[in-house]
Amino acid sequence: MNDGRSKKISQSLEYADSLFKARDYDNAREVYLAAAQTAIKAKDQSSLTECYAMIARCCLICDKKQEGGVWLEKSTEIARPEFRLGWSRYLGVRGRFEWQDNQIEKATETFKEMYAFCSVNHLHDRAVDAAHMIAITGTPQEQVEWGLKGIREAEEGNLTSWLGPLWNNLGATYEDLKEFAKSLDAYVRAREYHYKFGDKKNRLVADYAVAHARRNLGEYETALKSFEMLQKNFAELGDTEFQGLTAREIGEIHKAQGQGKEALTNFEAAAEFLSEAGMAEWDSAGFSHLQNLISELKAELDR
Repeated sequence: MNDGRSKKISQSLEYADSLFKARDYDNAREVYLAAAQTAIKAKDQSSLTECYAMIARCCLICDKKQEGGVWLEKSTEIARPEFRLGWSRYLGVRGRFEWQDNQIEKATETFKEMYAFCSVNHLHDRAVDAAHMIAITGTPQEQVEWGLKGIREAEEGNLTSWLGPLWNNLGATYEDLKEFAKSLDAYVRAREYHYKFGDKKNRLVADYAVAHARRNLGEYETALKSFEMLQKNFAELGDTEFQGLTAREIGEIHKAQGQGKEALTNFEAAAEFLSEAGMAEWDSAGFSHLQNLISELKAELDR
């Protein structure tokens, strides 16, 4: 059996995928496991390859990498290019394991292989996923190239829900390259799609990214107005992470304008919010940098 899935297996995989996209990884894993048993009985190697690969990915994303590796090996043993759905899914998961193993170049090559395979086989959604991953693992130049490829692929496949994240990632890449005007343009494009397809927080975070890009360009007054409004909105959501990040941005604006006291007040507020949000665990370098800014400003103001 190649890609001629039975209706039952197809429905099970679609349901498992919906759970995965909703970040319900434990339940997704159970549904993939059940679908795998059905695929074994049906001798459907393509679907079985997908199930094993996605069980591995669920494990990986839940910090059970060793267990996930066992399931990836099961997928590797039966994955074949003639099973286009199974093979394309397998490559996507294998690349992610390589990425997490810090085999960045190897992961990038795997995602390039996945993109070429999916593009030829008109699997637009998976081609976009591959381009999206290369836009993360590749060199800065590759990130721009593949970010744009992913956008084109998403447009051709009418995969509009992908366009917000893809433009957002491209904006971040341009920012890393110090191409701030292009970064702003990309974040504005991302915001259009987040406003169409996202929830309230998605829209607010998109506004945050645009304001951040304007700060990078030195458009301080415009950025400040946006951040002050966003601070109120994130407070209403009770989102301490973005309350902290927004306070940090306001602090950076005051610092750039030589307003040390105002900058310090906002940096201290940012540190309090971000400490509550656990930033020391998920971005220890960024949290240390913020603490250093506070110490340096205090020393300056005490002179």
